Amino acid sequence: MLPAVHGMLARPLSSYYLLIASCALLLLIGLTMVFSATSVKAFAENGNAFTEISSQSVYALLGLVAFWICQRLPATTLRVLGRALLGAALLLLTLLAALTALKSAGVVERIGPVRANLNWLYFGPVSMQPGELAKLGMVLWGADVIARKGPELGHWRELAMPLFPVIGLLFVLVGYNDLGTMLVLLALIVGLLWTAGVRLKVFGALGVLGLAGVGLLIAAASRGAGSGTSGEENYRWKRLTAFLQPLEDCDTTSAAGQYCYQLVQGRSAIFEGGWFGVGLGKSALKWGWVPEAGNDFIFAIVAEELGVMGCTVVLALLSVLAYTGFRIARRSVDPFRRLAATAITTWLVAQAVINMGGVVKLLPITGLPLPFISAGGTALVVTMAAIGMLASFARAEPDAARALNARPTPRWVRLVWAPLPPVPPPRRPGTSRPSPQKKAPAGSGGGRRR
Repeated sequence: MLPAVHGMLARPLSSYYLLIASCALLLLIGLTMVFSATSVKAFAENGNAFTEISSQSVYALLGLVAFWICQRLPATTLRVLGRALLGAALLLLTLLAALTALKSAGVVERIGPVRANLNWLYFGPVSMQPGELAKLGMVLWGADVIARKGPELGHWRELAMPLFPVIGLLFVLVGYNDLGTMLVLLALIVGLLWTAGVRLKVFGALGVLGLAGVGLLIAAASRGAGSGTSGEENYRWKRLTAFLQPLEDCDTTSAAGQYCYQLVQGRSAIFEGGWFGVGLGKSALKWGWVPEAGNDFIFAIVAEELGVMGCTVVLALLSVLAYTGFRIARRSVDPFRRLAATAITTWLVAQAVINMGGVVKLLPITGLPLPFISAGGTALVVTMAAIGMLASFARAEPDAARALNARPTPRWVRLVWAPLPPVPPPRRPGTSRPSPQKKAPAGSGGGRRR
């Protein structure tokens, strides 16, 4: 089979088709599992089993629209869009933090139709998560800034301005309410800097600052940050350390045991599933026993209803997505596309690993959704928009762009689906692809790692 696999991967548009196929299957599995995990609870609450899946289907359609729009946008437009998205995310996060602080102080709970609840902003009946917009804005803005810097990134001053002040502000605004999203942002930024060839000592300094920031945010939970209460037990510390406690020592009936209750029920669901699962819709633990069964802990429902084989399929599709994303980044000759593709892939992979690691008790529970699978509006739409950008980058790979322009599709197909990518410059003799950027001057400290 290996020659056949190599032959398929050698085709010009293999990255594009792998990306579309893996994401389509993950989205289909996600819609199925959301309905299976939420139908019983929705029917018990309002007599309609289709409440949650109807909402998720609407968001999936909006996500497909976002995918279609983003795969049509050129790189120059995405660079401008990144600045607008990041600015909008910072404004919304500031509004969220202000409303949360005013609510905690007992001053006011809402401003007109706008109110806040943890990491959610509500504009009347419409809700959204500004932290999800911040991820996408940081991908595009960060890739644009680093691509413009080029070899000058070897200088500490060029690396720090304006990147680090914006990153610090974003970490404070996001981490105050949502530590999990802040960790995903940290992974995303590490992916950006690693792809740019930043020296290892910079990562050491960033690691120290990151750990200090996480410690401050954990301590802030005792002062009322997030869902904490001033003077009460630090819920963030308990959630981050609960996975270290043996399950047999968890007293789920006590106040302190609530932090490992999710872990106990999640592991019970995984145990009940066995190799092949109990069957779709036949989960017994989703009747209120597994908290957030349709969102944070949906992987436990996948394990119970589809078993180890179902979990293996989900992991395989996520692995294909990760391979394809990094393959697109490696084949891109434009520095902006390469950086953005790496950041998007790192974001999705890190979020999936943190979610599944929390469910199986290998990592702390952070409240992050599983990409494509968990119920969630803003998260799904933003994820589909990011996949649309990856699809655009896949079509812009040198071999893919030449193949598409050599045999162009009909005009109506280009108008309805996606325009033709620009033809890259011809390869220079003795090189496999054009050089993306010049080398740093000698003695400047720039350039890539050796």
